Amino acid sequence: MDRNPSPPSSEAEEEEGDAVGNTVYSKHWLFSILTRLIEVISPEKTEPTVSPEEIQTELDEEMENDICKVWDMSMDEDVALFLQEFNAPDIFMGVFAKSKCPRLTEICVGILGNMACFQDICMSISKDENLGQVLLQRLCDSDSPTLLETSRLLLTCLSQPEVANVWVERIRENPSVYDCVCFIMSSSTNVELLVKVGEVVDKLFDLDEELMLNWIKNGTCRSVGPSVDDSPEELPDFKIVPCILEAAKQVRSDNPEGLDVYMHILQLLTTVDEGIQAIVQAPDGGKETWSLLYDLVCHELCQPDDPPIIVQEQKTILASILSVLSAMFASQTEQEYTKMKKSKSCFFLYMPLIGSLIRILQYMEDCGKRSVDNSKESEQQETGRADLNEEDFHLKILKDICCELLSNMLQELTKENTLEGLHQGHLNEQTCSCAFQNLLPLYFASVETFLEVLREADQTLADNLEKRFPSLKVHA
Repeated sequence: MDRNPSPPSSEAEEEEGDAVGNTVYSKHWLFSILTRLIEVISPEKTEPTVSPEEIQTELDEEMENDICKVWDMSMDEDVALFLQEFNAPDIFMGVFAKSKCPRLTEICVGILGNMACFQDICMSISKDENLGQVLLQRLCDSDSPTLLETSRLLLTCLSQPEVANVWVERIRENPSVYDCVCFIMSSSTNVELLVKVGEVVDKLFDLDEELMLNWIKNGTCRSVGPSVDDSPEELPDFKIVPCILEAAKQVRSDNPEGLDVYMHILQLLTTVDEGIQAIVQAPDGGKETWSLLYDLVCHELCQPDDPPIIVQEQKTILASILSVLSAMFASQTEQEYTKMKKSKSCFFLYMPLIGSLIRILQYMEDCGKRSVDNSKESEQQETGRADLNEEDFHLKILKDICCELLSNMLQELTKENTLEGLHQGHLNEQTCSCAFQNLLPLYFASVETFLEVLREADQTLADNLEKRFPSLKVHA
């Protein structure tokens, strides 16, 4: 900016009363804070002899307290409109351009984030190209709180249908956003920041497949010139999948909702061939991705000591994980992580997964019975019925994905694998019946193939299952 924005006159406001809209907040007080904010970044306040190292990097306590009050107040629409009317976004632009104080930058971005929650203001902020570019540059900041508020602001704007495309196009035209986002995902230990950045990426990929494809294919090294003291001037050759995995591992133990977000990002990648290839053609052949997802399903989610209702709580993350595993299995059945026929030791990696898939189906059957009982109790309640329908919809998605992966895995089993599965308890009459009940009739061929192998391993069990499911006919 060539100059700081001039403070508007407050004479008219004194005539109309001091309250901001229908609030008890004072226009005069807010106006005075905006004026002081201009003074903080005013060139006149900096002596010519002051070196860059001596420029104020900390807010004095009184100013910080006052501007934080404005931050809190900006959640009120009347206050947000007042700030918009008196050109607060332009003042904040001056802060971003001239301030060396991370805390001040964080607060100003945070205030903009609150203001953007209101549609008209969000449209005004979003259509300001200069402000939009400056905000995207904040993603290269070294200050985690500023990065968090910037991500929150971007997510707010991307969630507004009227302006989402403006931001998607702006981000698509700024290659540095990819590098900065990947740098955060691959190196930050701030779980709250990682979750919010993940939500931004998830929203971007959901909104625009072209942008997702560009990020999948991206990998050229660029100098983006981030104002980051502890990061390299030239960022490394980032690939999107390893960055997502690193962030997922970081949030895994501390934030289940954040893990859900990153699993959904991986699922979105598998909706395009390029995304699947980016996963399975990684230098490790996709082993890191498979191992992480396998571990989550087999050792953390929907465990034997969990109540069946847990599947309701975990249905979205399970659907994402199983969708990725299914895409990987179908794409790379000859990769080492799916070579069940080639090595006996591979059983220990895959039979537990088959056992977990069947347990998920068992838990869903139990939830289905509960859902029927609840629907009878709430027959007269429209809201209750709508909630149940939504639950049933998400469970159906999970069931479909689970059955597809299970059918593909069952038809790959050998006699040796099956014997081990029987020995370890993953396969028995109860689990096989549950699997058949869910797989038939859609996956008849897979069930029939598995039953032929099972007959070689346990004739009695195969005969019992055939009696329970007479539609099955095993051909010699």
